[in-house]
Amino acid sequence: MLQTTVEVGSSIGLHARPANIIAEAVQAAGVPVTLSLAGGDPVDAGSALMIMTLGATQGTPVVVSSDDQAALDKVAALVAADLDA
Repeated sequence: MLQTTVEVGSSIGLHARPANIIAEAVQAAGVPVTLSLAGGDPVDAGSALMIMTLGATQGTPVVVSSDDQAALDKVAALVAADLDA
């Protein structure tokens, strides 16, 4: 499985709005993608609710994992972006 670590870019963290944007991108990609905190259990990035359970705030490192490089890159970019702007 491919993975990369990025820091949360949204100023308020992965709350409802950014979590929904990320989940929609994963659903559109049609491949499994997970998010996790260092040493934590991975959650389904296709579920906004599961993303919010991470409690990730701005600057928190998040591990993005997928078998699909394009989906991995897209989700990593979204996690790192300020989706509140």
